[in-house]
Amino acid sequence: MTVPRVLIIDNGSLSIGPLRRKFERLGLETDVVPVADAPVGLLGRHQALVLSGTKVPAHVGDYRHVVDLVRGSGVPTLGVCGGMHVLALANGAELERGKQRVGNFPVDLETGGGLLAGVKRTVSLFQRHTLYVDRAPAGFSVIGRSADCPVEVILSDDGRILATQAHLEFREDGFALIEAFARRLLVPAV
Repeated sequence: MTVPRVLIIDNGSLSIGPLRRKFERLGLETDVVPVADAPVGLLGRHQALVLSGTKVPAHVGDYRHVVDLVRGSGVPTLGVCGGMHVLALANGAELERGKQRVGNFPVDLETGGGLLAGVKRTVSLFQRHTLYVDRAPAGFSVIGRSADCPVEVILSDDGRILATQAHLEFREDGFALIEAFARRLLVPAV
């Protein structure tokens, strides 16, 4: 069996190394490209996409080519912090300023029997931001909330796109969400 490959699009994140290591810990191969060099298509080379965080507020026009890649690829996609913002903005949500949060914060998840099956209902996730998605964008549902952020984690209605306000690369609870996302890449096709 070929080892699945994940393409991580670096939106200027300060934590690409830890993010990449989390996927490699699961036995997945990774490639990283700067956002400006994101490909037009995956050509079967990658089985998943990850949009990293960003140091600047996301403006969907700056990421149109990445949004087109996500929409056209059909592969599972994970948006982390700024990556979530790009995906949410592209689907009609807006960003709003909120309380500055830096550090670990509890997040309540809807785990059920879906994508997050087996993940703890309340997790401690690392936050570093002041911008928040205002609502679930069209075609998405909120599956994670916290006291300061009612839209912590979103999932597309088709289950292909998972996005989170938190930086999953820093804590074991965050790794549990990465593992849940990657699970679909590790299960052989039936």
